[in-house]
Amino acid sequence: MAKTISNGDHQTTAKPPPTPSPLRNSKFFQSNMRILVTGGAGFIGSHLVDRLMENEKNEVIVADNYFTGSKDNLRKWIGHPRFELIRHDVTEPLLIEVDQIYHLACPASPIFYKYNPVKTIKTNVIGTLNMLGLAKRVGARILLTSTSEVYGDPLIHPQPESYWGNVNPIGVRSCYDEGKRVAETLMFDYHRQHGIEIRVARIFNTYGPRMNIDDGRVVSNFIAQSLRGEPLTVQLPGTQTRSFCYVSDMVDGLIRLMEGEHTGPINLGNPGEFTMLELAETVKELINPEVEIKKVENTPDDPRQRKPDITKAKELLGWEPKVKLRDGLPLMEEDFRLRLGAAKKN
Repeated sequence: MAKTISNGDHQTTAKPPPTPSPLRNSKFFQSNMRILVTGGAGFIGSHLVDRLMENEKNEVIVADNYFTGSKDNLRKWIGHPRFELIRHDVTEPLLIEVDQIYHLACPASPIFYKYNPVKTIKTNVIGTLNMLGLAKRVGARILLTSTSEVYGDPLIHPQPESYWGNVNPIGVRSCYDEGKRVAETLMFDYHRQHGIEIRVARIFNTYGPRMNIDDGRVVSNFIAQSLRGEPLTVQLPGTQTRSFCYVSDMVDGLIRLMEGEHTGPINLGNPGEFTMLELAETVKELINPEVEIKKVENTPDDPRQRKPDITKAKELLGWEPKVKLRDGLPLMEEDFRLRLGAAKKN
């Protein structure tokens, strides 16, 4: 029986999903929900694992190749009976039995994805194909963390999910932008052709503890620079905007999307918009009023404006971010101080 699926705007008819293991319906066997998190040793992935592990009915399996993730982010779960960690690269097939897949694996900061662009596109395309193949074999529901980068340098502001984007297909960022666009295409093709239960989140800038300290993303750059007493380097012109969502809000949105009935794509992010100069001033004020702010050359294809339209997330998931930037930055500062060994001045 074909099933009609909604993403809030248009309906698609999909084949019925493959049946999960017969143990699911056994009278005598109450099994846990087995959840795979690819990229689960990374920044957002490890916070997602923390939240999933709080539920005693969940067994969590993490697959990560530690290219940008770290075992340290998961240290409190290693050895736990409901937790398993596999060193695995998603560009290779993975044969396991699971009920849900959160597919987060991919370098997400410009420094890392430009370092090895071919690896980045392989992760996005072959990695997503492998995870969809796994979902198809075992009847799992799969969630892809796509990105606001699918909108490129947007000509519409704020960006709704219906906007198709303005992306350079041959630029230095294209391995990431176009890679995620292909990953979304694959998700919807597997959904329509094979009846796979899919969920697609387009996540906007996220910040919080466990971000890589020198990952080239603006919040971690500014905090690390202010703790080291270095000038805060704002890329010209300084009027370009971003919106920043605290990681606990983001994890809440991802879980709501996975557990809900909508395929997406759904924007997850904080619509509060800041220019880079405003962000630098805020970090300076909160963390180290002594540092100076210095303007530097910009990188190519840097979007001028980025702000999510989260109407759909509010209506379909009942989700909106709660943590304000001024409350989230000190929590991240505390984490960075510990890792950089920078004591707080009284």
